[in-house]
Amino acid sequence: MATGGEKRAALLRQITEEGGFAFVASAEKADAGDLRAAEAAREMAWEQLHSAPWSEVGAAWRDAYALACLHVGGLRAADDRRAALRALDMGLIMGGGLLRAELEAAVARVVADRGRDDGAGEAGGDVERWKEGLAGSRDLADVLKLLPLKSLSCKPIERRSCISLEAFIHDYFLCESPVILSGCIDHWPARTKWKDIKYLERIAGDRTVPVEVGKKYVCTERKQELMTFSQFLERIWSCDSTNVTYLAQHPLFDQIKELREDITVPEYCYAGGGELQALNAWFGPHGTVTPLHHDPHHNLIAQYPQWYMVLGRKYFRLYPASVSGDLYPHTETMLSNTSQVDLDNIDDKEFPRTADLEFMDGILEEGDLLYIPPKW
Repeated sequence: MATGGEKRAALLRQITEEGGFAFVASAEKADAGDLRAAEAAREMAWEQLHSAPWSEVGAAWRDAYALACLHVGGLRAADDRRAALRALDMGLIMGGGLLRAELEAAVARVVADRGRDDGAGEAGGDVERWKEGLAGSRDLADVLKLLPLKSLSCKPIERRSCISLEAFIHDYFLCESPVILSGCIDHWPARTKWKDIKYLERIAGDRTVPVEVGKKYVCTERKQELMTFSQFLERIWSCDSTNVTYLAQHPLFDQIKELREDITVPEYCYAGGGELQALNAWFGPHGTVTPLHHDPHHNLIAQYPQWYMVLGRKYFRLYPASVSGDLYPHTETMLSNTSQVDLDNIDDKEFPRTADLEFMDGILEEGDLLYIPPKW
């Protein structure tokens, strides 16, 4: 197995072959302790990441960006912990996988250096606002006011409590039938720890995460931003309906190991005998809407594909895979799994087959899991 030094040397040779002579020169200076060279190398790699559509960016330049972030993070760690963490997080988010273990080790070293109080975890007066927000999420009457027409009037999603893996496979997985499973994650530390804003600030406050801005991901005004987890939490409780911000489909638990320790993967996730496809996190404020869409995999949900409902509640409406065509999917490849129908305002003339379709629906409460079969 190649050592870290061998991996870096091989990477620099590959970047040289691709014409990245300036990057290699700066990276070599950065390795000798030159912060300005490290920043310059990071800028060069960043430009390469944005020189073409993401799917067409070469793996070597993604790894080069990770290497530059490692240099910047290492050189910043002594005098600016937050800047170091941001650089390392950017390497984890945007960089390739070659040096991921080194990035994670560097993050662990910086995070461990919490002896001095540099402001992390400053929740202050926002603690009460956070508690009020959690209490407000328990008002079911408010939830019902937001739901689309005909909600909770059709067939309810079946609800079961802590059934065995064998029962889950036999009754739901093999016949691809949705079910809400309650009481299965009551033992998770996240159920209590994540209600403490000070805890989230201390564990993840300075970490940089990618977020989505916009009520729905199909909105033309939707955009993506990078911000610290503290800034994201502030955005959540700001109640700004024009700037709805949420974190979705991001492997947060791979990035922030301390949060991963607050959950365990339910055995139901291994019902198919294969490996877990993804373990993603979803954090969103009151009123966030996910458009009608389907995923190709079996999903055990509690807030998004492979998610768990830890705090709050969320309404789900499920149409069987057999009626996907009557939900008028987008014709563009990127959105071919997403319906053009807006359930909050169905246009009967444009989408005449949708209104009378039967569906299942239900509200996930704190601690619930939801199994969604493929393409539902």
